[in-house]
Amino acid sequence: MTRSLKESIERQRASLYNMLVDPLSRIAARAANRWEDRAALDRLLMEAIRTLPYARFLYALRPNGVQISGNATQEELETADFGRDRSDRPYLREADPGRMVLSDAYISLRANRPSITALQPVRRDGEFIGYIGVDFDLRRLPLTRELYDEPGRWQQLRGDPAIRGQVFHQSRVESQMDRHIDQVLPVMEELITDNGIFHGKLHFSSSRATIWQIDDPYRYRLLNIDALTDPDIVLAYPERPYPTSAMVPADAIRPILDTFRHLRFADDTIYLRAGSINIFNGLVGLNFSCDGSHYIPFEQFLARDSEFWEGM
Repeated sequence: MTRSLKESIERQRASLYNMLVDPLSRIAARAANRWEDRAALDRLLMEAIRTLPYARFLYALRPNGVQISGNATQEELETADFGRDRSDRPYLREADPGRMVLSDAYISLRANRPSITALQPVRRDGEFIGYIGVDFDLRRLPLTRELYDEPGRWQQLRGDPAIRGQVFHQSRVESQMDRHIDQVLPVMEELITDNGIFHGKLHFSSSRATIWQIDDPYRYRLLNIDALTDPDIVLAYPERPYPTSAMVPADAIRPILDTFRHLRFADDTIYLRAGSINIFNGLVGLNFSCDGSHYIPFEQFLARDSEFWEGM
């Protein structure tokens, strides 16, 4: 997981933590006086869960993880889990008697859904006597979940070790796209610059392309080699002005495609299997015969002065 993706997740966790820390501390303080009275504790939890509208279950645990209450839900008290030993659950392994802890996400046993649990220590006369636990279904949390932005830097992802181990025992086999590349590249350029294709991927080894069109972005389309070598294919897509919000300028599309050609034919052992362009995030995607993948900002890709090109 990238550093920026981790930071995005941590911001969401911090929002949830801040939302819970005060109400759970108040619930724990009230529960301490009812800790040995199961009926009174259950009534308190049923009352308290109303202050946590997104909670799925609210319950009380001894320090060893054994449940001493029912499960309070927004609708009713469920009693089946009284006496349940939760000590082997992932959130108990993260528990801290000194402070409230918000667990990492885990898969719940019953709903088989991504969930998260907060554990609030309960103290009476300074003595640690257990935890108040509250479970959340991640689908129901009211977090903003701002859209994660892919970082604008070169990223390399290693592929299948079995493929990498055999790479020097293989050689590029000429594909139909290789034979007709002088026809394919102008067609692909036209589709991107004049027909609203904002993401396109050329699969050189299998002689096909996948494209996403701006008027219908949720579905991709497959173009075989016959379509890619027929200039009339552009008539199947509406003419669209090149988006002003695109990070990749229109005049960079052909140089990018020409560089794909260079990487396809430069070496018969380490060669480009597929290359993609996304004009909105500005990234060029590359997949090589060794099954390694690279995602690189288009400026670095065209400048040929980055770590990627040094490695090549």
